[in-house]
Amino acid sequence: MLYDVYEMQRSMMAGASAMAQVGAGLLHNPANPFSYMGGGTVVASALEVFAHAAAPRGKPAFGFDSTVVDGQTVAVHEEVVLKKPFGQLKRFVREGVEGGPRLLIVAPMSGHYATLLRGTVERMLPSADVYITDWRDAKLVSLADGKFDLDDYVDYLIDFMEAIGPGAHMLAVCQPSVPCYAAAALMSADKHSCRPKTLTLMGGPIDTREAPTAVNTLATQRPFSWFEQNVIVTVPMAYPGAGRQVYPGFLQLAGFMSMNLGNHMMSHWEMFKHLVQGDDESADATKAFYDEYRSVCDMTAEFYLQTIDVVFQRHALPKGEMMHRGRRVDPGAITDIALLAIEGERDDISGLGQTKAALEVATNLPAAMKRYHMAPGAGHYGIFNGSKWRNSIAPIVEEWMATHG
Repeated sequence: MLYDVYEMQRSMMAGASAMAQVGAGLLHNPANPFSYMGGGTVVASALEVFAHAAAPRGKPAFGFDSTVVDGQTVAVHEEVVLKKPFGQLKRFVREGVEGGPRLLIVAPMSGHYATLLRGTVERMLPSADVYITDWRDAKLVSLADGKFDLDDYVDYLIDFMEAIGPGAHMLAVCQPSVPCYAAAALMSADKHSCRPKTLTLMGGPIDTREAPTAVNTLATQRPFSWFEQNVIVTVPMAYPGAGRQVYPGFLQLAGFMSMNLGNHMMSHWEMFKHLVQGDDESADATKAFYDEYRSVCDMTAEFYLQTIDVVFQRHALPKGEMMHRGRRVDPGAITDIALLAIEGERDDISGLGQTKAALEVATNLPAAMKRYHMAPGAGHYGIFNGSKWRNSIAPIVEEWMATHG
């Protein structure tokens, strides 16, 4: 029922957005005498802000067509290396460029598409042969394709590393830190030839008992049954995944927006002022951010609920109690994968110490193969996007891969 109500509301808002956009266009049209009235620009700007906020959104494109390697501009195209029901392994091929470290960037399955890491990919393209996990929207996956839970996520990561081949590196942003760590531990225990050379964990919930945030508190203050009963819904008949139980992206987005509602309101107020002032460049930058931020997808119920249980309520990985298909995930099995843990000083999603815990539980890994970096002034988004990522954090990742490649 909740999903059906949301779909009805989304359809109504899409119509209102289209009408508001038309109105803004009319008020901006120099042929319209009302555009020269004192309040015309103000009203047009308000309509444009509303139209952008209410517009429906689908999966964005990465949009890369070139990068710069050793001072030379080279073309880039996307290639699907391995396709599976709930996600595919995508490679950004730098045409005419051979060599360079192969890097698998593991995108979060947390309500946003992999394109949320566009800035992460863009910064690494000049120096690395970049692959990314391109997860599918669960509402588009037929029930005939089965389930997808945390165990499946780990299996997908191992399959992706095998498709890339021996000697590759892995970088996890936020949520996938736990399954990436589990995959690395399992592959290490098996002496798998395709285990990563390095594993970089950025703002990930390895041990959420450290500096709990609002996200962690929400997951621990309510019993597991509350999540089953209150946030899991059924995909409507209009989608290929009709009948699938999911945690919908619109609920995830609502949760993130509510955490920093004041900041989001100020961002839209600033956008409005930029439009009134004719500063389209600044307004477009805000629009671009929210185009990505508001593009959301659904997660399977079994993946979401298992993550709540294993990661946030039982803290199974740091306790050495995490299981994968009946087999214990042993952090002590990691003996030759160089671990880099990166945290943001102002991260309000994964608090300081949660990612650093990955180094502490890897008890048999030599100290020379562990490194911790705390990015001063960086929030959660800033550790993998923006100037702090480009100028301060990415060079550390590149150096780490070069040292342990």
